[in-house]
Amino acid sequence: MNIFILTTGRSGSVTFDKACQHITNYSSSHESRARILGDERLNYPGNHIEADNRLSWFLGRLDEKYGNTAFYVHLKRNDNDTAKSYSQRMFPGGIIPAYKKGIMLGLTKETCNVSVSLDYCNTVNSNITCFLKDKDKKLNMNLENIKEGFRVFWDAIGAEGDLVAALAEFDTNYNQLKDHQERRRKKSFIHRIKKLFKR
Repeated sequence: MNIFILTTGRSGSVTFDKACQHITNYSSSHESRARILGDERLNYPGNHIEADNRLSWFLGRLDEKYGNTAFYVHLKRNDNDTAKSYSQRMFPGGIIPAYKKGIMLGLTKETCNVSVSLDYCNTVNSNITCFLKDKDKKLNMNLENIKEGFRVFWDAIGAEGDLVAALAEFDTNYNQLKDHQERRRKKSFIHRIKKLFKR
């Protein structure tokens, strides 16, 4: 059985994947096929758990390929907290700048990034809710009570492995803003060095 974690992003999906790494009868990954076009984009192995916030833009294709045979998790976080987190990550290539400039045409630079992020969250969560309305195997989970929800998830999918270690992952804050900024700083530094050597 395939399992898909559908989410806006900035809602604990990286940590969710870390927890799933302690499940022995499923493989698990985060955004593992995000850079692939065509049919291969959704060609996941069997007995696999995939967390990828971009799947909310592939729901029609996801339904065609997996339909009611997969298990779906709608992972949510308080919209205001999600929007605030996103508004602090307005880097080029990010999902919110893409939504602001490419989906919501005509918004000015002065449009509040928190407002744009809230609109994005409402859009994505509505898309996911609509997609899941006819699915039999689904679970709504909230980051605010993630350990309780993960125990339910563990039982629902018949997970095997180390539940205690899995739950402990939720005590660590992965993919924090400062970590992301540090990765971008290092990447920018490496890019500048490569440009120097090309001269």
